[in-house]
Amino acid sequence: MKLPVRPPEEADFTSPTHGPRVSARIGLWLGIAFGLCFATGLISHGIQHPAAWFTWPSRPVNLYRITQGVHVTSGVAAIPLLLAKLWSVYPKLFGKPVVRSVPHALERASIFVLIGASFFELLTGVFNVAQNYPWAFFFPTAHYAVAYVVTGALLVHIAVKLPVIREALTRTTEEPKPATGALSRRGFLLTTGGAAGVAVLATIGGTVPWFRGVSVLGSRSASGVPVNRLAKAAGVSTADSSWRLRVGDAEFTLDELRAMPQTTAELPIACVEGWSATATWTGVPVADLLERVGAPAGSAVRVESLEKDGLYRSTTLPGTHTADPLTLLALRMNGGTLTLDHGYPCRLIAPSRPGVLQTKWVSRLEVL
Repeated sequence: MKLPVRPPEEADFTSPTHGPRVSARIGLWLGIAFGLCFATGLISHGIQHPAAWFTWPSRPVNLYRITQGVHVTSGVAAIPLLLAKLWSVYPKLFGKPVVRSVPHALERASIFVLIGASFFELLTGVFNVAQNYPWAFFFPTAHYAVAYVVTGALLVHIAVKLPVIREALTRTTEEPKPATGALSRRGFLLTTGGAAGVAVLATIGGTVPWFRGVSVLGSRSASGVPVNRLAKAAGVSTADSSWRLRVGDAEFTLDELRAMPQTTAELPIACVEGWSATATWTGVPVADLLERVGAPAGSAVRVESLEKDGLYRSTTLPGTHTADPLTLLALRMNGGTLTLDHGYPCRLIAPSRPGVLQTKWVSRLEVL
């Protein structure tokens, strides 16, 4: 007769890969990744939805490219770290009794909230990088809100486990050697670090061009500047001779804009999905246009597009950017006239600004 199989207990898991030293070390790496991702995510949200007190500089020109690259790269690196962290602690699910006290029950509940919210953030973030949205909710709002849930639950978890974490990170005694053929603590940590490193390499090429040959998640285009929203999708057709750019109460034809003094600058477009590309742009500085219509230097402006119903058809360009001589209404890209998909007849290109705010098919600058 077969004896019933005994359910596993926490004490049955003796591998050093489940020890507190492994868990604390990986938790430290994961906390750094989450911290970087949260901080840079707040920056991106602040630029797109600025509070009255928030300002974002226009220099250095690559600043947003760097912060958003860190955001996406740290998020992707957190995926193998989270899986390794869960592996190191999952035997605790079999601890007895399941609930020892009310505080213990609350701690366990907070851990499940942390795990669920973390997976939501990381998986939806990966889908966003791929520009694939198989859900009904609006990604930026949900992603931003759940980031606070993750951070709050993580801080609670760290506060509760701080004595255990401190002891595990400072312990100097050697742990028992693993069974023959089993993975050691050091081997598991090296494997986890290697997996996180591969994740970084697979993503960082979107920010650092030298790695684009190996960054399968960071490459969006074999050459040139990728296009997220095509003119056809935006409902924009080729502008004819009736097109005018309105700046305040003045109007300018395309020929008049081309006759003005032009500025050429090499500037990146950095998208919220993490990819970025550098191009050479030629056009009229926004500061010059504001001066021509008598607007005060450094005025904020509302930039409006020929696009009728896009989420970003109208954006606000703050004074820190309108005063920068490299903030252009671009007419040319890489030596040629703008294509329709890149914003013909003119588009905004400003240093250190998210790609979604680099308005294409500009029709009006309204001085605020």
